[in-house]
Amino acid sequence: MENNATTELLKKVRKIEIKTRAISHQVFAGEYHSAFKGRGMAFSEVREYQYGDDVRNMDWNVTARLRSPYVKVFEEERELTVVLLIDVSRSGLFGTAEMTKRDLIAEIAAVLSFSAILNNDKVGALFFSDKVEKFIPPKKGRSHLLHIIREIIELKPTSDGTDIGEALRFLTNALKKKCTAFLLSDMLDVREDGTPRYEDALKVVVNRHDLSVLKVYDPREQSLPNVGLVHVKDAESGKSSWVNTGSRKVRDSYAEWFRTVSAAETKLFNRYQIDCVDIATNEDYVKRLRVFFGKK
Repeated sequence: MENNATTELLKKVRKIEIKTRAISHQVFAGEYHSAFKGRGMAFSEVREYQYGDDVRNMDWNVTARLRSPYVKVFEEERELTVVLLIDVSRSGLFGTAEMTKRDLIAEIAAVLSFSAILNNDKVGALFFSDKVEKFIPPKKGRSHLLHIIREIIELKPTSDGTDIGEALRFLTNALKKKCTAFLLSDMLDVREDGTPRYEDALKVVVNRHDLSVLKVYDPREQSLPNVGLVHVKDAESGKSSWVNTGSRKVRDSYAEWFRTVSAAETKLFNRYQIDCVDIATNEDYVKRLRVFFGKK
């Protein structure tokens, strides 16, 4: 039985590897490179001062020793450390279109992983629910990459809820050196008034790391269909109730709540200058990511 399960897992890994590696090679290698390379600058050498050089780059020790003005020369850091923060909470199992939110997150995470490896970057993954479920420290190489993809497919969370702040705090503590972090989540971690619960942790992360948010959602989450009285259950809390979707008031109230949540989220990301892209389960994520990379 175990051998059959292992064989099935390897088939799934191979399938997602073939699909996402092809996308990474054909589509994202260039966009990824131009969007995320050169974010950091490393000291290279010193040379004599030339007219127009930024005086803030003066090397005063060398200048004093040689009695002639010298400046520090910096070059782009060619290697990045990429960390994927992957939401594996139960709300990701929802999907009414081509795939569930969890499936979409898995494919995008695999594409980003291959893009990082193609550019000789280190890549790591942090899987979270309302706690950190698993952390794979950044490394290079295909075997490491396949380890991440196996976990993306196979990992079963031990908890149901969502705590984005917990994942962000873990990242802050685990990586002291600046990294390029991608948060892949439906971002459904809000208070009753619709405001995000993770602002404090977010504020700390953006001062240390280069964070981008890839928000996945199902189109059915934006509005309720008119299908009469339905029994609904919250996948994370387990609470259930009857909802009269035939009531215009109920549908309008839900749509207003969704708009409030989205507006609060957008306001927060703008405040901290965080790049975000929304990707629905029924659309071509390749196009959305290309546009996203092109704007960076």
